[in-house]
Amino acid sequence: MNFGFTEEQELLRDQVRRFMREACTMQKVRVLAKEQHGFDAELWKQVADLGWLGLITPEQYGGSGLKWIDLTVVLEETGRGLSPLPIASQILSTAAILKTGSASHKSDWLPAMADGSAICSLALYDDPNWIHPDAIQLEGIEADGQVVLNGAKPFVADAMCADYFLLACKVGDATHLAALHKDQVKITPQVPMDLTKPMGRVVLDNVTVDAEFVLPLARADLAFLTDCGAVAVTAEMVGAAEQTLAITSDYAKERRQFGKPIGQYQGVKHRLADIYVDVESFKSLLYYAAWTVDDAPDELPRAVSLAKGYASDAFARIGIDGVGLHGAIGFTAEYDIQLYLKRSKWARPMFGDSDYHLDRVATLGGL
Repeated sequence: MNFGFTEEQELLRDQVRRFMREACTMQKVRVLAKEQHGFDAELWKQVADLGWLGLITPEQYGGSGLKWIDLTVVLEETGRGLSPLPIASQILSTAAILKTGSASHKSDWLPAMADGSAICSLALYDDPNWIHPDAIQLEGIEADGQVVLNGAKPFVADAMCADYFLLACKVGDATHLAALHKDQVKITPQVPMDLTKPMGRVVLDNVTVDAEFVLPLARADLAFLTDCGAVAVTAEMVGAAEQTLAITSDYAKERRQFGKPIGQYQGVKHRLADIYVDVESFKSLLYYAAWTVDDAPDELPRAVSLAKGYASDAFARIGIDGVGLHGAIGFTAEYDIQLYLKRSKWARPMFGDSDYHLDRVATLGGL
């Protein structure tokens, strides 16, 4: 069995790397990170034209009909360059519609999402540190074929640039996804540690939603979308962690102390080797988890928890060591390495931290 990527997937990887190197440079990322929206319409159109937003969208809805393992290639490379574009949010929203939407929902919404003309963000839990159906606390009241929503969703990814939202809510004892336009809600920016991952608080004050825009969300579907979110975040972590290693290794070859490059000292070499082993380990776990999304969904929960559980702690250490091996200058804003430390802090709790995922692995193993 061939466990490597296909020629087409490698061509896709080269395409994404070239885009990040030529169009979405680190200088561009820094500029966008300082803006409230952190969004560039021209870059977004280029991404849409390249077909990345519709990778997992079936061909009948304007997409490519590929799999999550193909999508992982894109997210890994955009993560490597700390792309601030809402690609992951768009993909997770697509996954949610494919999982819970009706035929009319799919035909009406997915083509616009695949071509980038509509930007959508998915918000499941009201607390990023609590992954459980009870953590969905936005409530709706059903009346006359409509649902009236009151409450708020904090920490909604890419909220400031989204046109539409899929917000998890409780209506009675059942969980649903409410599809809303940005004009129906009030959005206030929230400043995360990682400015390349903009977030916002979505407030709903007596928002009335027609029943046709309230999608049923079974517990199994909620768990599946949470796992997909963990796969997406871990894919971005792989690329960012590899770039952290590359930046730090290059610095260790150039920085001289006591007459020779610091990379020649064992204390530096050993830590760089440890980083390499960590990255390769959770990268392999990620690839298997991404494969299970489409080809072995019963194995997805354990596979993704192994990957995200490992990556959450390992990438946090890698971010700290990357800055530490740069010395005091690593903490300065001029050096890119501190941006990767911030990305590691952002990624750690998203869709479950190491405590959540490793406990889950133990539970799935019968402990």
